[in-house]
Amino acid sequence: MSKRAVLEVIALDAEDAIAAQAGGADRLELVTDMAADGLTPSVDTFRAVRAAVDIRLRVMLRLADGFAAGDVSALVGRARELRAAGADEFVLGFLDEHGGPDLAAVERVVEVLDGCRWTFHRAIDRAADRDALRKQLADLPGLDTYLTAGSADGVDAGLDVLLSEAGRAAAGDPGYGQRILVGGGLRLDHVPALRAAGISAFHIGTASRPSGWSGPVSPDAVRAWRETVDA
Repeated sequence: MSKRAVLEVIALDAEDAIAAQAGGADRLELVTDMAADGLTPSVDTFRAVRAAVDIRLRVMLRLADGFAAGDVSALVGRARELRAAGADEFVLGFLDEHGGPDLAAVERVVEVLDGCRWTFHRAIDRAADRDALRKQLADLPGLDTYLTAGSADGVDAGLDVLLSEAGRAAAGDPGYGQRILVGGGLRLDHVPALRAAGISAFHIGTASRPSGWSGPVSPDAVRAWRETVDA
């Protein structure tokens, strides 16, 4: 089995997707509206991106800024539309008013995903108790990844947490069977310590865009990350 690290790049459209694939990305996270930290894209955008590239593609299910689920019926409807259009991997994650996982909302959405693989996103970094959240979600169908910086303040602040959780995953601790996908203030100089701890999945957004969110993904920027995570 290949030990190649996973490099996931945020894409907003087909142009981004093509550039990310050219630079060596393994997977895309497809979103819209990064001013709200990434919301659910339209079905038309999904179709355009899916037609443009052949790498894996996870679609965000999130209708408003923040980590509350909001209108769960609307979320379920969008998930159904995207499934019908061919989406087969997703990103989601909701917290309740106490900072715990909103299990009712998550379970309703996951039910319509029909076993598709999905990532619980950085809501974990805002959770009141990360360990409890992992254990509560551990048996949900399709959950195979946590996108996390280890802290709401980014990888600099969360590095020790990430290394600790990697150790717990290696030890087989309950609730730690999902892959750790590191993202949120991630820099190239963080990668060696994370790789040494056994972490093998990395997520980038602005790091792939020399002009920030106002500009497209750069294949050269993605290639630099590809080389670093593979080193």
